[in-house]
Amino acid sequence: PLVIQMTDDEKFLFKGEYSAETGDNLNHYASLTMENARDIIACGFDYNKTFLFSDLDYVGRMYPNVVRIWKAVTTNTVNGIFGFDGSSNIGKIAFPAIQAAPSFASSFPTVLEAAQDTEQCCLIPCAIDQDPYFRMTRDIAHKLVRKDHGLGGKPALIHSKFFPPLQGATGKMSSSDENSAIFLTDTPKQIEKKIKNHAFSGGRETKELQQEHGANLEVDVAYQWLRFFLEDDEELDKIGKEYGSGSGEYWSTGKVKERLIEVLKELVGHHQERRAKITDDEVRKWMAERSILVKN
Repeated sequence: PLVIQMTDDEKFLFKGEYSAETGDNLNHYASLTMENARDIIACGFDYNKTFLFSDLDYVGRMYPNVVRIWKAVTTNTVNGIFGFDGSSNIGKIAFPAIQAAPSFASSFPTVLEAAQDTEQCCLIPCAIDQDPYFRMTRDIAHKLVRKDHGLGGKPALIHSKFFPPLQGATGKMSSSDENSAIFLTDTPKQIEKKIKNHAFSGGRETKELQQEHGANLEVDVAYQWLRFFLEDDEELDKIGKEYGSGSGEYWSTGKVKERLIEVLKELVGHHQERRAKITDDEVRKWMAERSILVKN
């Protein structure tokens, strides 16, 4: 079974705004959750084994465990881990417990049919920037499970690699910079333009230097992205060898970018086709509380 936490509350606490004329924009972040859920569903997860939830909607079910975590973690610990200070709103200080609570199956009494004395364990795939939350969780996990729990309640983690932005290692992928990434809403023309104009190249300055020395594959964004998205390992190996040596079909930056554009257009196009079929009712169905345990 898989549970996916949608942290609309975190987005508001860290990025939300308030004005006397219009009030706050919490509802904006809640609406983003619905759109993000559509993208997740379009990736092909199994409905019978997957539960998506919004913190704003589901936090009441997790609240007993949230309270236990608040009791177990000091303000000094949270400030030391996350760098909060007296200027931080109290929601930021309280939020780590809300992110930690889904690490325990007992936060899902219906979805995972789990009580406080469950033996179920948790595996969390996440990017490295989320690691501090779960290091904190592991330190106090024993206080939320039975004494003889096999792992002492500690969640296990799989760290995923950061995806390089189009500008290369010195840039930052951001939703506020449309040229830093390929978005799942981009058109084929936008994809082509972004890759051709903004993908950092590890190729040499001239044709002669490229053919003599080859490209620097470690910094070349087009090649690095192909490592993620190109399914054919033999083709990827060929591209790496030829581009890295400046010879063969893929000797130049232009050729490698053209192949990446083809791959991305197909991938994003198929995703958009699947996503377009997902209605609001379908999203609500995936986010409805229900058991996702596979019965033998």
